[in-house]
Amino acid sequence: MRLTRVHVDEPLAVGREIALPDSAAAHLGRVLRLGVGDACVLFNGDGHDYAARIVAMNKRELRVAIDSMEPVTRESPLKLVLLQGVARGEKMDLILQKATELGAHAFHPLWSQRSEVKLDEARAEKRLAHWRSVVSSACEQSGRAFVPEVAAPVSLAAALTALPSGGLRLILDPEGELSFGTLEVDIAQPVHLAIGPEGGWSDLDRTQLRAAGFRGLRLGPRILRTETAGLAAVAALQAKLGDFA
Repeated sequence: MRLTRVHVDEPLAVGREIALPDSAAAHLGRVLRLGVGDACVLFNGDGHDYAARIVAMNKRELRVAIDSMEPVTRESPLKLVLLQGVARGEKMDLILQKATELGAHAFHPLWSQRSEVKLDEARAEKRLAHWRSVVSSACEQSGRAFVPEVAAPVSLAAALTALPSGGLRLILDPEGELSFGTLEVDIAQPVHLAIGPEGGWSDLDRTQLRAAGFRGLRLGPRILRTETAGLAAVAALQAKLGDFA
């Protein structure tokens, strides 16, 4: 029987007893109706799964004891970072969830000239917390023990300035100079893949991306929606260079 995996954002160690966060406790106790003595698996992003069992539960808390740990090796050798133009509501959730399942290493949401979503500071903070919850839930489901970083959304210019040197930088372009058939990557270096928002990249955006070293990658002749483009490219890159072989 497959055990329920729960993300816990705190240090974990064999022999330790902890109270689970409210959301995790509600899921195990109220949704799955687990009880004292039942098993579950915890992870905190350090690359390990921690086998645990419920030792106490009441209306206020659910406590588990950690019995053992084991390393988890489900990370792709391809360090793929998705620079994603912020999309509306459920589209952004879908992108983050599925790209996490497909093995993306990190996410950098960004605003560009044609971004259709506008958030003030308070709403941006709430949205970021929600996005990070979506990613951790995707890790619970997919068996990943490393939780991809979701950076706070910034402008395209700020995102490009903050990028580390080295690695391969790609934008999807039906007339791009690169193709999957000939693409070669130093697997020790990250791949940064930039995907535009619903409105697409403007000419100014493309000029900034090209000036920052991004190269066009052909992914078929069709124009894809933002919620399709990144996921298709992530899957194709994993098949070509990652762990889908």
